[in-house]
Amino acid sequence: MNTTLAPTRSNLLKLIDDLKFAQLGYELLDQKRSILVVELLTLVDQAVDYEGRVVQSLGEAQNSLSDAIMQMGRLRVGNLAGAVNIDYSIELSSRRVMGVTVPKVNTSFSDHSPYFSSEDTSILSELSIDRYRTTLQLMGRLAELKVSIMRLAREVKKTIRKVNALEKIVIPENKETIAWMRSRIEEQERENFILLKVVKDRMENAKASVQALTTSEDDDTMKSQGGLHGSSV
Repeated sequence: MNTTLAPTRSNLLKLIDDLKFAQLGYELLDQKRSILVVELLTLVDQAVDYEGRVVQSLGEAQNSLSDAIMQMGRLRVGNLAGAVNIDYSIELSSRRVMGVTVPKVNTSFSDHSPYFSSEDTSILSELSIDRYRTTLQLMGRLAELKVSIMRLAREVKKTIRKVNALEKIVIPENKETIAWMRSRIEEQERENFILLKVVKDRMENAKASVQALTTSEDDDTMKSQGGLHGSSV
């Protein structure tokens, strides 16, 4: 409660406006928090799913490569890997969720196949290339989700702090200050009313005294004039 403000009606109106603004801000921030939490939980579920898919795809790619090495030999597979000609690009963009900028990652590949002759080569080599390419695409999506989760989590944390500050500190203090100021203004009005009543009573008493004194002087004057007329007769 802020008792340093003068208990005046202008300050009271200002505090009421501040309270309405704080309550509106609380409602908006609470809605923002709810939306961010829903979005965050959605991204977390997607990240868990993509993480499992990345692990599975990477395991399949490694198994394919191991089988190709066992079938063709490490030297042969190494020579084939040097012939692979695949261009890739990672495009970064962004989108906004309740004022928070989150990334979008798009991984694309440009193939220039065939990379090598199919003679004396195993299909496992082609399968390994395809699986590693799929894994890289999944990893790009997973990275996008994890960065988005971190940014949204930070924003949720900040929003929760603001909501708690408004709910537990700002709004209650404003209400207490408003109640205190109203009581002080009412007390001042009662004191002013009593003071005005005392002043009015004193003025009426003074007026009555003046009237009484004036009436007494008039009576004395009339008596004096009456005595003079009697002596002349």
